[in-house]
Amino acid sequence: MKKRTVCSLFLSGCLMLGCFSGCVKDAPVSKAVTSESLYVRQIPDLPEDFILGMDASSVPSLEAGGVKYYDFDGNEKDVFGILAENGINYIRVRVWVDPFDASGHGYGGGNCNIDTAVAIGKRATQYGMKLLVDFHYSDFWADPGKQMVPKAWAGMQIEEKAAALGTYTTESLQKLRDAGVDVGMVQLGNETNGMLCGETIWMNIYKLMDAGSKAVRQVFPQALIAVHFTNPESKDAMLTYAKKLDYYQLDYDVFASSYYPYWHGTLENLSQVLSQVAQTYGKKVMVAETSYAFTPEDTDFFGNTIGEGSTFTKNYPFTVQGQANSVADVVETIANTENGIGVFYWEGTWISAGGSSWEENSAKWEQFGSGWASSYAASYDPKDAGKYYGGSAVDNQAFFDSTGKALESLKVFSLLRTGNPLPLVPDAIEDAKLICDLNGEIQLPETVNAIMNDNSRQALPVSWDPIDEAAMRSGGPQTYQVAGTAGDMPAACYVSMAAYNFLKNYSFEDGDDGAWTAQALRPMDQLYIEEKASDSLTGDFHYHFWSAAADSVEFTLEQTVENLPAGTYKYSISIMGGDAGDTDIYAYVKINGEITAKAPMVITSYGSWDTAVIQNISCTASDTVTVGVYVKCSGAGNGAWGKIDDAMLNSMG
Repeated sequence: MKKRTVCSLFLSGCLMLGCFSGCVKDAPVSKAVTSESLYVRQIPDLPEDFILGMDASSVPSLEAGGVKYYDFDGNEKDVFGILAENGINYIRVRVWVDPFDASGHGYGGGNCNIDTAVAIGKRATQYGMKLLVDFHYSDFWADPGKQMVPKAWAGMQIEEKAAALGTYTTESLQKLRDAGVDVGMVQLGNETNGMLCGETIWMNIYKLMDAGSKAVRQVFPQALIAVHFTNPESKDAMLTYAKKLDYYQLDYDVFASSYYPYWHGTLENLSQVLSQVAQTYGKKVMVAETSYAFTPEDTDFFGNTIGEGSTFTKNYPFTVQGQANSVADVVETIANTENGIGVFYWEGTWISAGGSSWEENSAKWEQFGSGWASSYAASYDPKDAGKYYGGSAVDNQAFFDSTGKALESLKVFSLLRTGNPLPLVPDAIEDAKLICDLNGEIQLPETVNAIMNDNSRQALPVSWDPIDEAAMRSGGPQTYQVAGTAGDMPAACYVSMAAYNFLKNYSFEDGDDGAWTAQALRPMDQLYIEEKASDSLTGDFHYHFWSAAADSVEFTLEQTVENLPAGTYKYSISIMGGDAGDTDIYAYVKINGEITAKAPMVITSYGSWDTAVIQNISCTASDTVTVGVYVKCSGAGNGAWGKIDDAMLNSMG
């Protein structure tokens, strides 16, 4: 085994910072948390043992590069002490088997192996917090799209791999036990949506989880055992995961889901999914990952997961108060869900590496592994980390600013039990959106919504900057941002200039209102209108399809236009998806029931939209015009899937 030089740097850096001063079981006495600026509503009867957790896996790597943390008054402190003082009672740490290349260079993401977990666990225990050990059973990031087998286990048959996983889990947990770490929960994989450690067959996934479960029961018999999935907005899939584990009789205690409010649907749906698991299988449930931004700004010269320019559901403003309100809503939802035991915030300590330029930070990411991936990860994950390595994509979702000073929003965890009612004041102005016909009048709204500190809305008069209406109409279809002021706060109206669309519910924002007809030509798993802004071309909705079996995706989606005036028209529609294999996809136009024009379409990868355009569609007033899309996919990998959005039928004059 190669010498782990980077890991040694982490440990020595932590020793210099006084991180390992012993494992004191009792948390230090601290004064009550108060705030004069943070509104927090009380969650009545929140259980004393309700988990308010924080993933802090990147802390040692950041500290090794010189990052320091400070309390609200600017006093330098151990970040784990700051977390404990503000109501955090659990720390989560990811664990990779061997996140180093053959020369001992770390892959990044904190270079989190079991030694990192021991170092973090000792500090958590010192401040009276329990540890959740998040075994990824990979050498680097494991998520719904990537569950790579560790290098040392590559080529093993399932029985041998399960034995190796069991031995590794046992030995890792014994290290934590020998170090006096208070392990309260162990996670068998990370976001294992039908994959784990290179396996995609449920029987094999069960065998791996079973080996891990037995190891936990042996070393920490009192610890909870958790399984972790994501995409709760796909309710049927989540319930299938629970059903599979019940079928194989896996020994576990907690069914956990990720919930990022900008990706994963409504809190009502989350609660329904987890409640059904709790009721059907008698399991505890929790959120293993959530987060939200306190600012749209990037602080480390590496792009962020969410910001003003990205497509997502924005239920809260990007403010310190908005971040706190997001946390409060998730906690309240789980607290009121049957058998709900807690919420973990993901990487609330992962701030900038501390450099004043991309070059300075890049050097730290490479040396200490404090970015999401280093260039050295290319040897293990060449298609993703090897291409896009760099810094933190969530520094704007931390509870500390770029200098390491605690944000007021961190106090939310303590204040949830008592509440912190304050007078209602505006926190931000909600963006206004307007769609205008290219030939019509542009009428900007007279009021906009102020987002109050309790996340309610109140209308405020708004004053807009002057606009050039003639230029906006002559500029063709595009979106303009108009600036304004409301209540001494900046406001914005996004004006989308568009040609009149003769199609109803063109972007599926009205749900299943009957305007569109979908016909599955083969038995398919999923074919419906889905609400998910991050997967939509515009708006929050799109038409979604997925089917797991080979050659099972084939359908049409079409709309017949009523009372279309005689003239010449242009039709367009967009699609994106993945795992499609061989395809036959095209947009089409029917006149009086006969296809008169087609335009081919392709599916390539997530987020890559392909738009088909059919021009010069001529019709008379008596013609019946139907537009649609035909989709046929052979499928590859885990099944063909895709999204359809923004169907347009515009006059060409």
